[in-house]
Amino acid sequence: MSSLQISLAIIGGLVLAGVVAYNAWLTSKSAPRTARERPQDTPDAEPGQPGPRLFDDLASTEDALANRIEPVLDDAPMTDQVGSVEARPGGPVEHPAAVATSPSGQPVPQVPPAIPVTLNHVIVTPEKRPGLDALIDVITPLLLEGQVSGDALLAAMPGTRRVGSKPFAVEAQCEDTGEWETPRLGQRYRFLQAGVQLANRAGPLNDIEFSEFVVKAQAYADAVGATPDFPDMRGEVARARELDAFASGHDAQLGFTLRARRAAWSPGYLTQNAAQLGFVAGVLPGRMVLPGSQGGKAPILSLTFDPQAAMAEDPEQTALREVALALEVTHVPRSEQPFQRMRQAAVALAQVMDGVITDDAGQLLSIETMDSIGADLENLYDALDTRDLSAGSPQARRLFS
Repeated sequence: MSSLQISLAIIGGLVLAGVVAYNAWLTSKSAPRTARERPQDTPDAEPGQPGPRLFDDLASTEDALANRIEPVLDDAPMTDQVGSVEARPGGPVEHPAAVATSPSGQPVPQVPPAIPVTLNHVIVTPEKRPGLDALIDVITPLLLEGQVSGDALLAAMPGTRRVGSKPFAVEAQCEDTGEWETPRLGQRYRFLQAGVQLANRAGPLNDIEFSEFVVKAQAYADAVGATPDFPDMRGEVARARELDAFASGHDAQLGFTLRARRAAWSPGYLTQNAAQLGFVAGVLPGRMVLPGSQGGKAPILSLTFDPQAAMAEDPEQTALREVALALEVTHVPRSEQPFQRMRQAAVALAQVMDGVITDDAGQLLSIETMDSIGADLENLYDALDTRDLSAGSPQARRLFS
């Protein structure tokens, strides 16, 4: 074999080895990150240097923001976007998160002030069912001639506790405490009432539903030997419409979408990083929640991803390229600072997992837009407080459901 042939063979071997190595590198880069990877093992980390931290120094972040290039924003006023929904029946409004971009096109997230997040209340106990309230319910007294046992009251309960799309309830007054409660076995009661909710996200109580309520309450009263005292239908239906109009203008649900910039994430990698921020597994596959500071209350935030990926035989080989972070504004108390914690969690996850925060269409939005949403939420909270329907209260959670 001549020296030329030997040289060509060597060159061909080197080229083949290079192609194989390049394909192997591409395969490793496209594989989803797994829970075995440490958060700092990102493509941007220099050898021997730590990767992105959960919360960067705010001063350095502000320096980076000084030279950022803002994306184009919609000129629509935020008051038209926050705290409103379409005419019922309809879904609540969703809002994306915001990040800025540097001249190189890389996202430069603004990190809000850190708020302590703990793993307290991992096991959430069911919240006690809120009682009837004249603010959001039609309440009809059921007059009794004497005492009636809780056993008899429970035995006479209708098969369904709904009137149309509205919850129906019967309550009895406890003589020891004077509080209204669902009848209990072994107790005796002198005072009884029935009620139906005036409005919810399905719309206001209408004439047909009020008539159904009268029929159901009358049948129950007959079964327990009581006499109902129904309010005027026209007045209650008008009150339902007014309450629904208020609720339609003050219902808000915020949603952020976290998208992978390079390598996809495995479910284990995602849950590993979310758990570091206080998220715990939810009841449904592909759902995590951030518990509130008080046990038994609704979670502050929810983080959801493809449930099929969560139930895969080998989740570590399943690729996720986006996850959703959601906040039911009217269901979480203002004191929990839910929007600030939502921003904090979204930015932290985007940094540690090498992702970006966008709207449903993948549009990056500015920090100023996020600040504007926060300001509008404060106005929303004020309006709810004025109406005695504070966010997170039992009445608000029932109305906005």
